[in-house]
Amino acid sequence: MTSRMVERAMNAELEPEGITFRQAQVLAWMALDGGGLSQVELAERMNIEPATLVSVLDRMARDGWIERVACQEDRRRNLVHPMPKALPAWQKILACAGRVRTRAARGLTHEQQETLKELLGIVQANLKCPAKDLASNS
Repeated sequence: MTSRMVERAMNAELEPEGITFRQAQVLAWMALDGGGLSQVELAERMNIEPATLVSVLDRMARDGWIERVACQEDRRRNLVHPMPKALPAWQKILACAGRVRTRAARGLTHEQQETLKELLGIVQANLKCPAKDLASNS
């Protein structure tokens, strides 16, 4: 539920900038992974169907934010790369994300925020493990 609330808050912050949450996700994953992700890899990270991602990428390509390049090793794969024209949008996304984070953390001390990050890191690590591995660790 919290994840959906963050997504809604981000959408509300980004809408006046003409940016969608999905576009922000694409740019964020490319920033985290250094660009050059395939459309399938991006869809997997964003937890959406590759077909759903196509329209997002089409709009971003139309606006000059990304380019799709055929993979040298596998011509069936398209790699997505950010373009310089995406930088102003990325700056707006970072500002919006900062405002949402500040709002979400309101009332938490610095120590509580650090504890929350640590606990969420543990949850993420646990969920990366296959379920069968968890049974042997309990």
